[in-house]
Amino acid sequence: MEGKVDFNNLPEHIAIIMDGNRRWAKQRGMDPKLGHKEGVKALENIALYANKIGLKYLTVYAFSTENWKRAEDEVGALMILLQTYLDKFSKKAESENIKIKVLGDIEVLNPGLKNQIKESIERTKNNTGLTLNIAFNYGGRAEIIRATKELAKSVKENKLNIDDINEQEFEKLLYTAGQPEPDLLIRTGGELRISNFLPWQIVYSEFYFTDKYWPEFDDNALLEAIYEFQKRNRRFGAK
Repeated sequence: MEGKVDFNNLPEHIAIIMDGNRRWAKQRGMDPKLGHKEGVKALENIALYANKIGLKYLTVYAFSTENWKRAEDEVGALMILLQTYLDKFSKKAESENIKIKVLGDIEVLNPGLKNQIKESIERTKNNTGLTLNIAFNYGGRAEIIRATKELAKSVKENKLNIDDINEQEFEKLLYTAGQPEPDLLIRTGGELRISNFLPWQIVYSEFYFTDKYWPEFDDNALLEAIYEFQKRNRRFGAK
């Protein structure tokens, strides 16, 4: 697959809905928590490879605002897993020139996890390679409401004229402020929906769906998605 991909014409920003950890584990008679552990390994591999080939931005959906509805023990295990993963991966990211950012409301998380997130962001903030956005406790509608409230507050405090509100002002208040919109959205696990992921940012993204469960998604699978993307003609609404 490497021979087919034009590495001089990579998408600048790829977003991934990492779906299928639990189903991957169930197929193998394993505890769902083990599926999440394998999913973390897949994420580390993809992030390192994306950085190696020169991708600028990678945004992954790790935990949605709706995921709190899952079983309490599974949610608890996910929180511990992320905290442990960030502690380990941020050290590797520092040496690999990867910048870590977290999209979502982290203030409601337990103190240990919240502090680890802040430490990982601080440790890698000056890196200039891949920017890895981890969407955690993230919901697209919640992000839009949050930005809308900030705009309303600015108008109320006479810091912004209501007639000056436009897309650019709105985008400044999103978690992805200052970043290009995703060129390509990948969803693993065979589902064909976006599940409240980056609804504002993906209006012109190309979609790529695969039946592979996330723990099975490797370097070659990423290249297959990029190759498919490179064959498409993006018109952005033009004829």
